[in-house]
Amino acid sequence: MLASASPRRSVLLAQLGVAHRVWPAQLEEVRLASETIEQCVLRLARSKAFAVGDALRAGAADGVDPGAEASRLAGLPVLGADTVVVADARMLGKPRDRDEALAMLALLSGREHEVLSAVALQTAAGCAQRLSRSTVRFRPLERAECEAYWDSGEPADKAGAYAVQGLGAIFVESLHGSYSGVMGLPLFETAALLSAAGVPLLGPVSGEVPARAAGR
Repeated sequence: MLASASPRRSVLLAQLGVAHRVWPAQLEEVRLASETIEQCVLRLARSKAFAVGDALRAGAADGVDPGAEASRLAGLPVLGADTVVVADARMLGKPRDRDEALAMLALLSGREHEVLSAVALQTAAGCAQRLSRSTVRFRPLERAECEAYWDSGEPADKAGAYAVQGLGAIFVESLHGSYSGVMGLPLFETAALLSAAGVPLLGPVSGEVPARAAGR
């Protein structure tokens, strides 16, 4: 079970050959005053997995028939993930609006930033986690191209207001670390968690089967 509405994470999980269903976690993604950025991204990934796991065990799956099907879903491993961009010790999540997106891109212009991507896998045996760190350098950006990028619609739901796999790739001068981690689901770390939990990899996947309608 994938506890995320992100279509990118679903595609990446399918790339590992893992059949899955999507159930987006519903929780507020904010940093607590007492935690570091690393602690925050790990907690959010873990909380997403727990939220969906708890809902499944409670039999609250929308559109899922009660009985055997609900019981089967409740026994599935649940994968949660969270990704943030870090610049000047600031955690950049999804921009609230155009002005915040343009401010984020201005902050990232012509310099390096870090992308932290955490994954958490909840199973009957407990919850295991991994954290991916990547460094991305942007070329200098012009205000006009940042405005045009916002108008494309792509930055609105992306941490740091850009998508490395989309139009935002034209801003990236270099990337050191995990490309899939910058996209939102680090495949090396995810595969390690799934393998340790006995989840088969590299199988045939025709596409994810939504257990609950995905939304943003």
